[in-house]
Amino acid sequence: MPLTQTSAELSAWLRLSLEPNIGSATACTLLGGLGLPEQIYAQRATALAKHLPDALARQLAAPMPPDMAAQVESALEWVSGADRHILTLADPTYPQSLLTIADPPILLYVAGDLSYLQGQSLAVVGARNATPGGQDNARAFARHLAGHGWRVISGLALGIDAAAHEGALEAGPGGAGTVAVMGTGIDRIYPARHRELAHRIAAHGALVSELPLGTGAMPHHFPKRNRIVAGLARGVLVVEAAKQSGSLITARLAGESGREVFAIPGSIHSPLSRGCHALIRQGAKLVETAMDITDELGGSATPATRVQPPAPLPSHPVLDALGFDPLHLDTIQARLALDTGELQAQLVELELQGRIARLDDGRYQRLK
Repeated sequence: MPLTQTSAELSAWLRLSLEPNIGSATACTLLGGLGLPEQIYAQRATALAKHLPDALARQLAAPMPPDMAAQVESALEWVSGADRHILTLADPTYPQSLLTIADPPILLYVAGDLSYLQGQSLAVVGARNATPGGQDNARAFARHLAGHGWRVISGLALGIDAAAHEGALEAGPGGAGTVAVMGTGIDRIYPARHRELAHRIAAHGALVSELPLGTGAMPHHFPKRNRIVAGLARGVLVVEAAKQSGSLITARLAGESGREVFAIPGSIHSPLSRGCHALIRQGAKLVETAMDITDELGGSATPATRVQPPAPLPSHPVLDALGFDPLHLDTIQARLALDTGELQAQLVELELQGRIARLDDGRYQRLK
């Protein structure tokens, strides 16, 4: 718990964050009109009714319900652990970048080092059902960015998010690290398969959530989470996204808050390229390498560790026929005029080498 706040003060903040039908925007209005939460809860219902409907005014003027008091007590117990924090809008360590968005969360639960919430950062987001190539791109871009002093922000989801976190961690101890903004309570890892990844992020970055402890995964929590992802960062990179995608919400929120928006183009035949292409048509900056981003935003130009690029891989006729668009077996066969058995043997060999991947729909995608 921050030393600048007493347990009574933090309890009032926690209660305000738990009040039914009081969102962050309404809470900020109350804070602006009446002062800190302790002062809000000292008001009579008649005074509160100047800022709220009568029913909500009576709700805030009443004693704290027992179930809410139990939630507050659980949060105070949680924050007493090592590397656990609850940051309120009144706390000097609250991320300053979030104060520029329309409805900043009134408090944040944080597991990890608070310094990771400050400094230059970039959000890397994209599709949950990402292609292998998209995940490779997210990992490579994030590794480069973290190695050049840019903290990587993402949402701990499957696909692009997980690859971005992994890439940032691969930059090593000299990298800028990564922050995962969660759409659940900070004590509920979702998806469950990312539990080990979340532990590594907490050790070499930070986990962040505005949701109360114990909050499970609900669809409406994730679009709300996206405003924090965008708000913490100076810009947002969209790696892969369908036309209707939560990543496009993050990009829109970033643009509305004055952040830069970047997008990686892809195949015109891929549904997961259409969201990125739409962003580019709307003014997002097309990027082909991570240096395109660092050159645009400035900042550190010296990587934490310099990695020698791998030697170029030898060419292969199947790869030449495949190109960079996913293709079905019969299309590749038509281009090469090989019999089925020989072609399948070569595809298996390339897959074992990690140079292609077989997608869920049976098509083959070139990776290298």
